[in-house]
Amino acid sequence: MVCTQCPVACGADREYSRGACGVSGVKIAKYYLHPFEEPPVSFKKGSGCIFFCGCSLKCVFCQNYELSRNTRGKEITVSELADIFKELEDMGAENINLVNPTHYLSHIAGAMKLYRPSIPVVYNTHGYETGEALRIAEEFTDIWLTDLKFTDGALAKRYTARSDYADYALPAVEFMAKKELKIREDGKMLSGCIVRHLILPLAAYDSVKVVEFVSKLNRNVYLSLMSQYTPYGDIADFKELQRKITKREYLRVLAAVEEAGLENVFIQDFDSAKEEYIPRWDY
Repeated sequence: MVCTQCPVACGADREYSRGACGVSGVKIAKYYLHPFEEPPVSFKKGSGCIFFCGCSLKCVFCQNYELSRNTRGKEITVSELADIFKELEDMGAENINLVNPTHYLSHIAGAMKLYRPSIPVVYNTHGYETGEALRIAEEFTDIWLTDLKFTDGALAKRYTARSDYADYALPAVEFMAKKELKIREDGKMLSGCIVRHLILPLAAYDSVKVVEFVSKLNRNVYLSLMSQYTPYGDIADFKELQRKITKREYLRVLAAVEEAGLENVFIQDFDSAKEEYIPRWDY
């Protein structure tokens, strides 16, 4: 079966060859109870994160670079993936968090048929999605946790392999924003949409545009504004990425949040740019 799960639609037979994402079959680098997601997602015991290998977006600054470039990881079967769902649930995970799932959509859907967790399922994506893929994922997804990296095509072209990122990500976020928000009285999210955005050096102008875009979505949508950018990945040819963001850039984006009147917002402290947020991989 040819692969058309992401917008690249490379047509690779993923059972036998690698796609534009760099992987065939199913490959993961880690699964565990992750404490560093947004508060209503990690909640008390941690989010049951499964970190998938490979990626068709290929951001040069990727903090999970070893995973996205498929330089490490362990191959598993669909049946073993279903077993991991159950193992994480038995460990007390607040949810099953599928990190970078897009190019494994058919495999994940198959695993969900073998074992459907009784806890919420989080679809943790870079946002580069087709409408068709989202409609399939919606069948098992309770919480959309999506990046919105850029609105500016020039930034996407410079920093990723996909200059058309915003052409797909903006309508994808609009689709995910329709998810009904359900939060328990104790603060745990059961259903909804969180839009993440990482502020990049020299790109605060586009972060402001992201804030403006989110402000026009369903008011139940949460914005998660991240200041944790740390120089990492393949950035030797990108001088501007070889530093953290400045306080001035940070405050410019915060001012946009206040001006937009957003209330459902998670904001990282300015001093959050630390490598401790990057997990240590098991495989």
